[in-house]
Amino acid sequence: MTNPYNLSTVRAGRSQWPNRLQHKLRSFKSLMALFLVGLGMSGAIAACSPSPQDTTGSTAKQPDVELTLVSFAVTKSGYSRVIPKFTEKWKQEHNQNVTFNQSYGGSGSQTRAVVDGLEADIVHLALALDTDKIVKAGLIEPGWANKSPNQSIVTKSVAALVTREGNPKEIKNWSDLAKPDIKVITADPKTSGVARWNFLALWGSVVKTGGNAAKAQEFVTQVYGNVPILTRDAREASDVFFKQGQGDALINYENEILLAAEEGKPLPYTIPEVNISIDNPIAVVDQNVDKHKTRQVAEAFVQYLFTPEAQQEFAQVGFRPVDPTVAKAPEFVKKFPAVKTLFTADQLGGWTEIQKQFFADGALFDQIQAGIRKA
Repeated sequence: MTNPYNLSTVRAGRSQWPNRLQHKLRSFKSLMALFLVGLGMSGAIAACSPSPQDTTGSTAKQPDVELTLVSFAVTKSGYSRVIPKFTEKWKQEHNQNVTFNQSYGGSGSQTRAVVDGLEADIVHLALALDTDKIVKAGLIEPGWANKSPNQSIVTKSVAALVTREGNPKEIKNWSDLAKPDIKVITADPKTSGVARWNFLALWGSVVKTGGNAAKAQEFVTQVYGNVPILTRDAREASDVFFKQGQGDALINYENEILLAAEEGKPLPYTIPEVNISIDNPIAVVDQNVDKHKTRQVAEAFVQYLFTPEAQQEFAQVGFRPVDPTVAKAPEFVKKFPAVKTLFTADQLGGWTEIQKQFFADGALFDQIQAGIRKA
């Protein structure tokens, strides 16, 4: 009987094991090498791939963000149209919901509120002087005007004279406001940015047409002597004129009058041919956006306001466009008549000098008011 476990056969089999093992080991190493290469390529591809996407193809949903916008009173109508467009656009592009807390009021009052602790992410004020007060409080970094297009002037207007239906007092220009039988409604320059522009328009109507400071002071004193009540802001001035029926003429932003016409309430008004460019700046409040971690969205919103899309919305409610392409559109050329002599705050010395000369405590406006009260 043959032994199945013949020693020579076993030995022969054993002699072949090292070769077989070596072959299997080589195959295994090759497979492992390919596997590791595959892992490396997968990692590289993943690193280069876009951020995770949902089933609709948009970027993964981001946490909601809330911005606080503090602005002067008459911009409310513009933002009611612009903010929804921005939030929709941001949602589409970033899959993130943005909501706005909004506060509107007199520019001076709004400035004090922010300085005193109202945590605005963005401020849109009636004049650069108010923004500079927030800079001095350490909330906005110096050089803010250079961070956005157009020196951060995002809306602008001119001063207009609104009259009663039929203009029974025949008020056509600034000089008519000084007549003794005229009652003029305007806001208080101590609390309202709009009113400071009104004051400067009156002053400039003299000094920009050959008159000196003495003649300008005499004229402005006569006009403010015809003001029965100084309101806190432009919106309140409008209420006194329209709802309470006081005054023969209202000095106000052109945009307020155009907005009323847009809403089906056309008003008789004139744009004086000597006028001031009412330039309204916007700024991000650096300390607050860093605290709230909202800088990215806040800065994007500010930049959006300068786009043709946003400027068209502001123009629809009466603000003169700061975007040249929008300003040249036929509908807006017709809507905003050219002003013969248009001057700026810088041409009157700039806001630092203007504040010192006219609106600081004890300055010219206070002196005029003291003189009127004594008369």
